Amino acid sequence: MFGEKFRDRQKPMVLVLGLGESGLAMARWCARHGCRLRVADTRETPPNLPELAARGIDADFVGGPFSTALLEGIELVAISPGLSPLAADLVPLITAARERGIEVWGELELFAQALRHLGESGYAPKVLAITGTNGKTTTTSLTGMLCERAGKRVAVAGNISPAMLDKLAEAIDNTALPDVWVLELSSFQLETAHSFAPDAAAILNITQDHLDWHGGIDAYAAAKGRIFGAQTTRVLNRDDARVMSLASVQMSGNAKVVTFGLTEPQREGDYGISRDNGMLWLVEAHDRDATDEPVSPRRRKQLDAAPVNLTMKRLMPADALRIRGLHNAANALAAFALARAIDLAPAALLHGLREYRGEPHRVELIASIEGIDYVDDSKGTNVGATVAALDGLAQRAVLIAGGDGKGQDFEPLAAPVACWCRAVMLIGRDAPQIRAALESTGIALADHATLEDATRAATALAEPGDVVLLSPACASFDMFKGYAHRAAVFRDTVEEIAAERGTMI
Repeated sequence: MFGEKFRDRQKPMVLVLGLGESGLAMARWCARHGCRLRVADTRETPPNLPELAARGIDADFVGGPFSTALLEGIELVAISPGLSPLAADLVPLITAARERGIEVWGELELFAQALRHLGESGYAPKVLAITGTNGKTTTTSLTGMLCERAGKRVAVAGNISPAMLDKLAEAIDNTALPDVWVLELSSFQLETAHSFAPDAAAILNITQDHLDWHGGIDAYAAAKGRIFGAQTTRVLNRDDARVMSLASVQMSGNAKVVTFGLTEPQREGDYGISRDNGMLWLVEAHDRDATDEPVSPRRRKQLDAAPVNLTMKRLMPADALRIRGLHNAANALAAFALARAIDLAPAALLHGLREYRGEPHRVELIASIEGIDYVDDSKGTNVGATVAALDGLAQRAVLIAGGDGKGQDFEPLAAPVACWCRAVMLIGRDAPQIRAALESTGIALADHATLEDATRAATALAEPGDVVLLSPACASFDMFKGYAHRAAVFRDTVEEIAAERGTMI
């Protein structure tokens, strides 16, 4: 289960760093396979610590600052995705491990090694993977649903939860190994993967996020590129230059590249949006002259050298999707492309696209009151997500933004705010930084002490046909327990506004 290095030593002494969801899953997995365990966490009593005893896991737990002494007797380090290898308290330990020839793996690498081991017994699932700054959860959930709609037994796991190793253990215990794995992967998870090689993988977009964890945008993008194996079909957003720069990363000569975007595709087999008489269509580019009839090698060479005569095959109207916004049309195209990459029947996939209703707190319409839409995009915790929400909805908006900005540059908000916003209501710790980035737009800006006040002020300014959009471009922890708590406060306030107007939602 632990790869070629441990072929003759299948029960290594493992150090698990961090006891969050992924760390706990790694501890359970290693204990399941007879490993001796040392678990370390900077917290003296992490919340998941009782789970070790409850599961009967015999582990030496060490709480407090990490030190190189933790490596004594260790043969493998399993590091949780929340821990940056660049963090000051981890650099000495990770450096020492590598100097001693100790592998440093994350959960994804353990999962990849486990699949390889199971493959020796004939298990050969398809593996689809999704990463990107924004849209991962929507695209992952939708891809899983499409594969199920096509009749496959599917497991969806990773950053979306549950942990990959927990899902794999459950499938083994139930003798119900899936036909298809659909994995949502963060840059954190990819950073410590070395042999992961899915059948197809999508990079949806790359905008600034988690730069403190990775050390900069280039390192962040490079981590995203680790999603590809040499033969992986690459599903790439052609509208994103950083994504397209990763097209040839770790590629062998015959790996396939498929692109999607919000324009008409210009290459056979790519996906996009076509506009016809004011109507938007999801389309796939086809060679008008292509034939399934057998041709001689000489004729095939002539055909390959000739210019491709493209035609746009209409898949479905964009407004037939139940998820709102052009950015979600792009997510739908990515999911469709991934499913087609493993040869699933398009008819079933298109039915699935029409059925999918989206994920909570991701450009979610929660009410329409007197002609004004209220949209919860509380999961929009970075600038790129808010830009996508504004451009995707493409309607006049009163935006509610602010919170913990995580050191982001808010300048990219200026153009979509100038284009779409009637006003911006600012909340949270980093409201002054957002104000500074938006003052040049000439759009009305107002500061509010609470989300409730901001929502009511936005309602007063909005006009019929507008949207009151909670898309904070920031994390929530300066004011709330998390993005779901922030969304609940917004929804509760909207329900109060509806009740005051004699409407139930």
